[in-house]
Formats: sequence, C-alpha cells, structure tokens
Amino acid sequence: MRICVLGNQARATYLFWRVLMSTAMERGHSVLCLVPDGDVENNQRLRDLGVSLRHYSLDRKGLSPANDMKTFFELRKIFRSENIDLLFASTIKPVIYGCMAAKNCGIPHIYATITGLGYAFEADSLFKKAINRLSIALYHTALAGIEGVFFQNRDDADLFGSCGILRRDARVLFARGTGVDCAHFAATPLPDTSRGLVFLTIGRLLEAKGFREFVEAARMVRQNYPTASFRILGPKEQGLGSISDEEIASWAGSVDYLGATSDVRPYVRDAHVIVLASWREGTPTAIMEAMSMGRPCVVTDVPGCREVVEDGRNGLLVKVKDPQSLAAAMEKLCAHPQSLAAMGASGRALAADKFDARVVADGILNDMHVPAVR
Repeated sequence: MRICVLGNQARATYLFWRVLMSTAMERGHSVLCLVPDGDVENNQRLRDLGVSLRHYSLDRKGLSPANDMKTFFELRKIFRSENIDLLFASTIKPVIYGCMAAKNCGIPHIYATITGLGYAFEADSLFKKAINRLSIALYHTALAGIEGVFFQNRDDADLFGSCGILRRDARVLFARGTGVDCAHFAATPLPDTSRGLVFLTIGRLLEAKGFREFVEAARMVRQNYPTASFRILGPKEQGLGSISDEEIASWAGSVDYLGATSDVRPYVRDAHVIVLASWREGTPTAIMEAMSMGRPCVVTDVPGCREVVEDGRNGLLVKVKDPQSLAAAMEKLCAHPQSLAAMGASGRALAADKFDARVVADGILNDMHVPAVR
C-alpha cells in the first residue's frame, strides 16, 4: 500500500507523525510525506526516517483564494503521479484541499485528522464569524464521503456534527492526539525548588495559546513570589491570530522569551511546571511530552486539555482566559512545592499508559485498516 501523509510543516509533521510513518513502514507499506519546502533540517529528518519526500505550495495563514487553488491543483497533480492508495491528512488546509484533491483523483482511502479548530472557530468578531462560515462550508465539502475522520476529543467531534460539517453517515474515529514517544521524552528529576519555581509554557506564538494570560498571571505571581521565573518557548507566527514582535518585546522583565527549538527536552528538564493557557486544543502534544518527562502541568479547563490533565492528580485545571485563575494555581504550587514530585510521577504514569505514540500509531493504522504485510 502506498500511503501519503500530508502536513502543513516539515517540522510539525516530523515531530507529531514520525512514529506513525515508521510504524506503517514496519508493517510493510511505502510512505510518501508531503509537506511545504523551506525547512532543510526537518526535510532531512523526514528523509532519514526512510519515507519518500515531496513538496507543495501552501499559504498556511493566508486567505487568498488564488493561493489555495494553487495548493489544490498541485496536490491533485502529485496524487495522480504517485499512485496513492491512502491519504492521511492533518491540519486545516491540508485536510480541506488534500481531501478535495484526493477525491478528485479517485484515491480509494481518504482519512482526515482534526488536530484542533484553529482561528476560524474562535468566532469572537464579525470577521472571525465570516471566516467560520467559510471554513464550515469548505470542511463540509472536503469531508463528505471520505472514509473516516479522526478527532482528538469528543467536544470537537460534537461541534463538527452540530455545525453540519459531518454527514450523518460519517465514520467518526478518535485518537489520543499524536501520542508521545515516552522513551525519547524520558522522565527526569525535578530541579531544586529552593530558588523558586520555573514555569514554562510552550507553543506557537498565537493569541489562542494563552500567552497574554500567562504574562499577566506571571506579573501577579511575582508580587507574592518574586523568585519565581516564567519562560515562553516556541516559534513566532505571522498572519491571523499571531503575536507581534513588539508585543513579545514588551514582555521583557515579566517573562523570558526563549525563541524556538527543535528539541524541547532541555527546557522542560530545567522547568518545574509546564503551563498551557490555551483557549482550546485537539490534544496538546507539549503537555503530553511534559507529562512523559515527569512534570506537573497547569492547563485551562477546555476541550483537549482536560483530556490529559486530571485536576489535583498530574496538574491543575484553571479557567480559560482568566489570568487570576491561572495565577492562583501557580501560587498554589509555589506555596506547596512538595506536591510537584507526586504530580509529576502521576503524569509520567498516565503518559506511558494512555498516550504512548506507538500505541496511538497502531490504533490509527488499525482504524484505517492498514494491515501488516510482512
């Protein structure tokens, strides 16, 4: 079987789907990885997995119909030349235009995975509401008649159903995110707490990831716990919903922006607590990775986050878009640092039991009826 894994970035596709691709090849199938070009390092990492690699044009954040049609026609041309048997598409535009192109080419098995709802489903302004309506129409067209749609939490699946995106006969599937490589993200001892706790938040620099709430909460906590430190790790973004360089610069003195990295492990190792103040998630990979490394997590009580953090067991849940609630949770941990080790150990156990990437990959491949042929 010729399987195509379609993503919107080489880096994200490698980080999130490398175990799935490797497992498919171990089952005796060939894998084509199809991502935009421009990331030399992660292009090579993908090649080193043993997959075939091709590139296509994608304007991830733009709203240009001309650019999106270019994406559709490029994908259609590639699909026709590669004799694809099964398409596995993830993230918004690859799902929409990839599934449309695959149906146009007659690819027999087409699967989409909804990793999160993104900017279009925030719908807190007239502009976003207009984008939301367009996205619903495009999703409905793209997902109609395909073999299966994976969701990472029940709330997203229910929303797609209530919006009329999914037909009544749609095959709805569930996966525990992309999983986490528990061997790669090995448990590490907590740093010394005597000099204050280190709170780290990880993600692309988007407003919906809750960075502004994190910064405001950090300022509150420092009034009572001046030795606590707050760090942000992740790549900058451009376009809709992104945070400007000027705003990031204004955070200096309250939080430390660490930039982007291809390996989060050293930063997680040096932190006591991982924070995600996101407005909504599919299933947050950064949190699963932190759990695997034995770090307690403070996350918002929203779809995706509440699926991985059990309040009081492996972390704390806080109100969404509420810096006061976030600050109170972080202050609670500052006041009781002795609770961190037990929470971290519980997180590691949950990650190994429920979120191991190999278990997730096997489940997805089994749901797509991809057999082992050797």
